Amino acid sequence: MTPINVAIAGIGNCASSLVQGVAHYSNGGANEAIGLSHWDLGGWRPKDLRFVAGFDVDRRKVGLDIADAILAEPNCTTIFCDHVAPTGATVMMGPVLDGVAPHMLDAPEARSFRVADAPEPSLDSVVEVLKRADAHVLMNYLPVGSQQATEFYAEAALRAGVAFVNNIPVFIASNADWARRFAEAGVPLIGDDIKAQLGATIVHRTLTELFARRGVRLKRTYQLNTGGNTDFLNMLARDRLESKKISKTEAVQSATDRRLDDENIHVGPSDYVAWQNDNKVCFLRMEGEMFGGVPLNLELRLSVEDSPNSAGVAIDLVRCAALARRRGQGGIVEAAAAAFCKHPPLQMEDGLAHAALDAFIRADEEEPGATRH
Repeated sequence: MTPINVAIAGIGNCASSLVQGVAHYSNGGANEAIGLSHWDLGGWRPKDLRFVAGFDVDRRKVGLDIADAILAEPNCTTIFCDHVAPTGATVMMGPVLDGVAPHMLDAPEARSFRVADAPEPSLDSVVEVLKRADAHVLMNYLPVGSQQATEFYAEAALRAGVAFVNNIPVFIASNADWARRFAEAGVPLIGDDIKAQLGATIVHRTLTELFARRGVRLKRTYQLNTGGNTDFLNMLARDRLESKKISKTEAVQSATDRRLDDENIHVGPSDYVAWQNDNKVCFLRMEGEMFGGVPLNLELRLSVEDSPNSAGVAIDLVRCAALARRRGQGGIVEAAAAAFCKHPPLQMEDGLAHAALDAFIRADEEEPGATRH
């Protein structure tokens, strides 16, 4: 297979886990598919992802090979792959815009940013980098609340003809204007806000669907999360959380048999606990009524390393975007968005979303005379 050339905006913990994961499954982990929903997707395996461009604003990362930048502070995720070979792609300075919250600039906390003393790139220069690198897919891993910066990279991907995967809760794929522009340009778009492999949102959704399926009326629920990575420190700026709250709340609301009133549902980040590093702890409570109106309460605590929890999903998202691009399909890749994102343009029950995803992946096989590439 021709490799998938991947560019990354934001070389943080999630990017670190993605790059490590590709190295892991290309080497010793290549003998097992543990942790992956799809070992082969569209003819591509994890080893077929190649990192060709990276953008960040932290002076500890800019100028380094991506393989070295993923190990630099303030990244703090688990190192599960002992050797990541140099990619040959140097991390370039990106635009700051609203990508860094004011309280994160040169703050004493270990997870804060140290903005590089380098000229910020123009849109045209980023477009040129993507074209020169022959990037096929651009993964957006900017901090929560980076509306302007995310739109900058979405515009760059659009102009460069590069599929855009929006892993954060800034609304691009679920914005009608952006969706239309990507469709008209024939460029694939997937988003918004990646679902982890087994994270707080997918567990909350699954239990909510179970309540409805078993005839239990959900009356109220909360999901409280704590963590110690840069993402949680960034989210202490509550004004950056509007889209995050909407994304996570709607992911759960869409799984209920009837919408809960706003005062009966609380889903969102709660606090930064520095010593947790990249470990995320979710506290989940669901209150309902079962047969005869008898009350039922469920409480759950989930502890998981946050960034590796999304990396396997990210590998699938890259391959879905590349598959749409290979087919000449522009605009929203609805099945992939519904299966892998918290706030897709079209919400589906998870079982239906994965059935649609399977149909999307196998579409080539169903065409008369179709052959595998």
